[in-house]
Amino acid sequence: MDLGIRGRTAIVNGGSAGLGRGSALALAREGVDLVISARGEERLRRTCADIAAETGVTVTPVVADHSTPEGRARILAACPAPDILVMTCSPPAVTGDYSAIEPQDWYDSLAITLISPVEFVRATVGGMVERGWGRIVNIGTAAAKYPTEIRLLSGAPRAALNNYMVAVARKVARHNVIVNNLLPGMHHTAGILDSFNAMAAANASTYDDEVQRFARQWGIPAGGFGDADDFGVFCALLCSRQARYVVGQSLAIDGGVGNVTF
Repeated sequence: MDLGIRGRTAIVNGGSAGLGRGSALALAREGVDLVISARGEERLRRTCADIAAETGVTVTPVVADHSTPEGRARILAACPAPDILVMTCSPPAVTGDYSAIEPQDWYDSLAITLISPVEFVRATVGGMVERGWGRIVNIGTAAAKYPTEIRLLSGAPRAALNNYMVAVARKVARHNVIVNNLLPGMHHTAGILDSFNAMAAANASTYDDEVQRFARQWGIPAGGFGDADDFGVFCALLCSRQARYVVGQSLAIDGGVGNVTF
């Protein structure tokens, strides 16, 4: 299927690995030129070179912390008028005890999971409205919809962000600017690989064993974790020409953990 976005330009924040990388790659395969930001320079430049070599699109790396005003300014200087904005970040730390979360933990989490994406929307959505075309995809977490104690620092701020995104989506949809949320569950990413390999070493098991154990413990009907590149295809679809009537939705891609009737 031709998604109708060849020649468009996208910012992908947090796109050097994991779900951000999968989304950037899916957009590049559709002919979208990319500006990808991340904090780690080596992995970012490697990712950008790999995507450019595979797809032939222009991929510009921007080393920046998008939770800071300086980082956001650096990214927007590289692409002040994107057609597409995709936003994600490394998830905040897992919290085993809600009562142990300190105020500074909340401030740190809010800076990257809420304030940063809100500021990027404020900086770019007006231009999209003026041009009569735009797509914004916020990659959050299924914990925003289905709260769990271990994901409080991630789920609670992103629940607020989902609320904001849907409100903006309703305002700008008539200008063909489409805003949606993707809410991932567990996927095979670099961070998951590191943490589950560490568990495997401690338990004298394997990565696959630990994934299966987690899937059983948390009742994942699909029986395992998702693939980051498969996830990216959904992001690209929400950025497509055909997505013009999908407005302010929050799609959970979590292997069936959060199934509800509507």
